[in-house]
Amino acid sequence: QVQLVESGGGLVQAGGSLRLSCAASGRAFRRYVMGWFRQAPGKEREFVAAISWSGGSTYYADSVKGRFTISRDNAKNTVYLQMNSLKPEDTAVYSCAADPLGAWNTILLVTTSQYHYWGQGTQVTVSP
Repeated sequence: QVQLVESGGGLVQAGGSLRLSCAASGRAFRRYVMGWFRQAPGKEREFVAAISWSGGSTYYADSVKGRFTISRDNAKNTVYLQMNSLKPEDTAVYSCAADPLGAWNTILLVTTSQYHYWGQGTQVTVSP
């Protein structure tokens, strides 16, 4: 079983920055594909970003490309989401997710069903 715990959310003005962290349990973390998703009130959960097990490959939703950066530190069992130039439409609960199979497929990794483990999420609120 893998446990994921997010932190770093909060309230920020438009144009500001936040860095989210996701701490994972278990020594197998370094073999997982990791993803970030978000869910705004009344909307479906949507893909934000993903990173391969080595950190060598990343993939982003078009809505965050150029503003958000996903990274990981396998020595610390942690994945990060640096969010810059935040917009009010980025307001959502952000959750990290782990895919223990580790396969890098940009068609599948944007889908929630690809991920086996989920964190509880952290709220990000961007004011105008």
